[in-house]
Amino acid sequence: MPEVSKAEIGRRYYKMQKDKGVEKAMAKVRRSMGADWQLYTHDDIEALKYILGQSWVYIDRDAWEKISFSQMTMTDVGALITAGKDALNKKVSEETAVETGKKILLA
Repeated sequence: MPEVSKAEIGRRYYKMQKDKGVEKAMAKVRRSMGADWQLYTHDDIEALKYILGQSWVYIDRDAWEKISFSQMTMTDVGALITAGKDALNKKVSEETAVETGKKILLA
């Protein structure tokens, strides 16, 4: 079995924490939206996951834990999806999309 460096272990752990944070946030949003969640396409959901993940990187953990994902409106979710799609489609820079995401999440 190949040796795994401490740096690689750290990167994997960080990614697992990020993925866990995003999945918990997505579950809260999904539950709170109820039947309206079905209105979103697979691409919408992937864009939402992307922008939440990128925002997670730049938001302090304590602040992240205080975000009320279950209180997000369809407008908020739609704006996050748009920011995610714009970044994924290179319409805006990742930095711009993350700033948009942070403004929505920390409002």
